[in-house]
This record gives sequence, structure tokens and C-alpha cells, in this order.
Amino acid sequence: MWIYEANLEYDAKVSYADPRMAQLLIAQYGGPNGELAAAMQYLNQRFDMENKRARQLLVDVGTEELAHLEIIGVTIRKLLKGIKPMQARELGIASHYVEHENGLFYVNPSGNSWTADYLKHVGDPVADMTSNIAAEERARAVYEHLISLTDDPLVQDTLRFLRERELVHAARFKEALYIIKEEMNTRKNFYQY
Repeated sequence: MWIYEANLEYDAKVSYADPRMAQLLIAQYGGPNGELAAAMQYLNQRFDMENKRARQLLVDVGTEELAHLEIIGVTIRKLLKGIKPMQARELGIASHYVEHENGLFYVNPSGNSWTADYLKHVGDPVADMTSNIAAEERARAVYEHLISLTDDPLVQDTLRFLRERELVHAARFKEALYIIKEEMNTRKNFYQY
């Protein structure tokens, strides 16, 4: 069980409302390389992970991804503060506004709904952990793209924090992959180097 503290892992701040940036940032909320997809992938994979350390890592990183989802959500809400219907129309996000006003919804920047098809899980510990490393690297790349698309230093700081966490997660998954391969090699001679 988890204990939830009503504090963000990182204090998301913005200098000014920026609906265009909010629309782009939705990629990390409901997109294929976003925080929800990562959290669901890792928390789902844990059920098949036999290695106890790797299983706990999946739980730890999966729950941290939920915290990142919260940071993204707060940032988007702050970026959308005060948006008017005509502004939504001018920005090309009127369809989102019609369905959700300024509320968040799990979609990508193109308006496509989040789907479990984003999750990569085959039940093989090596394949799944390798997929997780790739997922973290894709998320890092998206954060770097987002950083380059805003001139708001406060938003950039939040995105840099999240990008750095992706690097840490990738490193932890690489360590777990090494442990899993060593364990499998000992048992079945699968991974000879």
C-alpha cells in the first residue's frame, strides 16, 4: 500500500499562461511516451517479474511516474489558466475545449485518446526491461523537445527535472537488466557474453 502526501515531487511553476505549450505538454500526460503510459506499463509488468529486486524497481518507478503525471497535470492547468473559448478556437484546441473546457483528459497533442496499446509487455523479463529502458529514453527525448519549445524558464526547470528523472530511471532499468541476465545465465545459460 502507498502513503500519499499532498506535495508535488517538484513544485511545478509557470511564469505566464501559455495554452500552446499546454497543448504540447499534453504529450507527456496522455501520449504514447508519457507518464501515464510508463506508470501503467511498469506497474503491470511487476506481476510477471520473478526477480524480487527488479519487481520492486518496477513498483518504485511506476509509482514515481504517477507523481510525474501529477506534476504534468498541475503544469498544464497553470498554463491554461484563464483561457477563453475564442482563444481555444484560435489555438486549434476548440474540440478539446468543447469536450473538457480547460480540464485534463488523457489524450495526445493531436487529440487521440490514451490507449493500452501504448504499453509494451510480453512477460519476458529481458524484453520487458529492455522496453522500459527505451521508454525512458523516448520520454527523455520528448522532454528535450518540449524544453526547446518554451521560453518560460519556470516551465523549462520543471521539464528539466522530469527529464533528469527519466535518465535516472533508464540507468536503474539498465542495472536491473544486468541482474536479470546474470540470474538467467546462471540458471539456463541463455546470455553468454
